Amino acid sequence: MWEKIVKTALQEDCQDIGDITSEAVFKNEVDQFVLLAKDKGVLCGLNYFKKVFLFLDEGIEIKPYFKDGDRIKTGDIICKISGKIVSILKGERIALNILSHLSGIATRTALFVEAAQGKVKILDTRKTLPGLRELQKYAVRCGGGFNHRMGLHDMIMLKNNHIDSGGGITRTVAKVRKKWGERFVIEVETRSLDEVKEALACGVDRIMLDNMDISIMEKAIKLIQGKAEIEASGNMNLDRIVEVASIGVDFISVGELTHSVKAFNFSIGRK
Repeated sequence: MWEKIVKTALQEDCQDIGDITSEAVFKNEVDQFVLLAKDKGVLCGLNYFKKVFLFLDEGIEIKPYFKDGDRIKTGDIICKISGKIVSILKGERIALNILSHLSGIATRTALFVEAAQGKVKILDTRKTLPGLRELQKYAVRCGGGFNHRMGLHDMIMLKNNHIDSGGGITRTVAKVRKKWGERFVIEVETRSLDEVKEALACGVDRIMLDNMDISIMEKAIKLIQGKAEIEASGNMNLDRIVEVASIGVDFISVGELTHSVKAFNFSIGRK
């Protein structure tokens, strides 16, 4: 998968002619560069960073001083990069883009995990960039979070549109069980206490409390009483996370971990 990502990025950058600037200035000269952190947070994607350069030139050497999941700060030298200058400059931006994006996700996830204080598991969502889901969800794990589902193929998730168009919770759950039996975990998205009661009566594995205020969620938790796992979702930002984590849910899913994260600031410079 990562090879396809790199190939696509190289095609965007070089088209069929190449790096016309670097190739005009350099031939086979070699040099050493360092990757410098210009922010603080959680490192993620160093292995993919390395793979970009090795895909271009197997002669490039990367000497790491940190590993994915490590806490880093401004001024830290993350690794040294040695080899042909033209190859390093060709892959520099692609490698930085991947590393910056994944480290941004891991750093943001860590903030939510810290805010939850170990009371709940922080989950990601499917709000990912096409082709990058595996990498983005890996970054969530590096930040201490957990993956919800990888896609539409590995977990039953009955959302509002399934329920509204499928004839209600009871009918849609019955259709799912007729098709798949007990093969997959079944989660149902609920918007009211009545829907929570209906989902409970169906014996589903997990109930999502979607866009509910705290008082309604607390009532829902009392109704569920451990008969199903409980996930809170909808507008879950750092301002709400502490309160929601303290009321007794098992999971909190957070779309912003992947869909609007700020890139982590790195730079590559000559040593």
